[in-house]
Amino acid sequence: MKNIHSSHPRCWLFGFTSLLLFLVSPPFAPTSIAQAQRNSAQPRPNIVYIMTDDHAAHAISAYGSKLIKTPHLDRLAKEGMKFENAFVTNSICTPSRAVMLTGKYSHLNGVPVFNHLDTTQPLLSKYLQQAGYYTGVIGKWHLGGQNPYTPELGKPAGFNYWNILPGQGAYFDPMMIEMGQRKKFTGYATDIITDLSIDFIKNRPQDKPFFLMYHHKAPHRNWQPDEKHRRQYENYEPPIPATFDDEYKGKSDASRQSTMHIDQDLTDNDLKMKPPANLSGAALKKWKFTRYMQDYLACVQSVDDNIGRFLDYLDKTGLAANTIVVYTSDQGFFLGEHNFFDKRFMYEESLRTPFIIRWPKQIKAGSVSKSIILNVDFAPTFLDAAGASIPADMQGRSILPLLAGKRPKDWRTSMYYRYYHPGHHNVAAHYGVRTDRYKLIYFNKLDQWELYDLQKDRLEMHNEYSNPAYSKIVANLKNELSRLKKELKDEDQFQDNLPADDVDGMAPPPGRR
Repeated sequence: MKNIHSSHPRCWLFGFTSLLLFLVSPPFAPTSIAQAQRNSAQPRPNIVYIMTDDHAAHAISAYGSKLIKTPHLDRLAKEGMKFENAFVTNSICTPSRAVMLTGKYSHLNGVPVFNHLDTTQPLLSKYLQQAGYYTGVIGKWHLGGQNPYTPELGKPAGFNYWNILPGQGAYFDPMMIEMGQRKKFTGYATDIITDLSIDFIKNRPQDKPFFLMYHHKAPHRNWQPDEKHRRQYENYEPPIPATFDDEYKGKSDASRQSTMHIDQDLTDNDLKMKPPANLSGAALKKWKFTRYMQDYLACVQSVDDNIGRFLDYLDKTGLAANTIVVYTSDQGFFLGEHNFFDKRFMYEESLRTPFIIRWPKQIKAGSVSKSIILNVDFAPTFLDAAGASIPADMQGRSILPLLAGKRPKDWRTSMYYRYYHPGHHNVAAHYGVRTDRYKLIYFNKLDQWELYDLQKDRLEMHNEYSNPAYSKIVANLKNELSRLKKELKDEDQFQDNLPADDVDGMAPPPGRR
């Protein structure tokens, strides 16, 4: 692979240009924020990419949460930019992570389900490493690399240093894999991952910018908080979501068939105690929801505290001034809405992910963007910020113009989503399109449709697909769905032939047993 550190002579012909130049510059040249950074005396920025697992945007107070206060994430939003319409293209852990690393949708990066990522393909980490960055990933990887019989399958690539949890990893006293060697750690995973991330920065070479993927396990199921935060929430009574008792009237069969219902599908392992014997019906459902929220929010609180500790370290060392800090999650999560926990569905709570970015002197503090951005945009954005070229085959787009408050005229007004198989929670395969106002979902295995008018029905309680008043809207959205599918080269590659769910496998492959 050639060195892709941007050195295009055309970029150097311009002075300190305005952001309007982005609209007429070549499509894969660095955008004007990156140009201004390079043309000034400032060194290239460090990039810290913080990601949690299953952290819903509506469990962050900067996003208006009524469930929790997250002062350190709020601080990041106050000092940077918050995106209110950040979405994922496949709301499930492993596929979402593959999208972020490749800049390609699941049907092209080869990870539609829980299968390992082929890390011999071009990756964000490889491009940044070749551009002169010192690269690292610490914490949750969940793309393979942990099976002792096939350690090369999904092993981190393009990283100068890696120290990852095997598979889902443990909350307490986790085993980790450091550069291929297993090592047991004592303590709580959220604290350990933060400690290791700070150590990565302390021990980095001083003559290079760094790129760090600082990735937490929390707040993934089964939501095991540390003792401090468990006590903080042990008597907490969460507010009940408005859609808690959704009966799915007029909707497809998908919601009823799924096995992610608060009242039916939370297990003793999730709840960690037996419910009171005298509870039944609505009272038992509320008790289960309360137990779920107590542990989930306690895990989030620990993440917020640790991010505060990490931000303080950047401040104390003087690194904050030239370090991009991004906070996001691999997808959203249901917190009792529609009687659900988990993710997978194209409904808002699952589709939407938090995305907060701070870049001192480049992003106006406290700014908010309503533009649609996707996890497929992360890789090209990081490359652009680093002053590196964006490969033409990446399907995402740099958001740097948005960070400067300039929305290009041709910015997307719709997004494409696809979830592939029932998996652990029997969620029917589906794909769809979302615009600023409407959402059309096709459950292709069920041959059933849903349409939501998000302006009139933001809670997605009323399926308008069969409503004659929306017939023209349906026709237009079907055309847009077909256009996006064709443009993104989704040819139903995995509709009937999915790869094996091997990402958490620890057994020898066939023939080696």
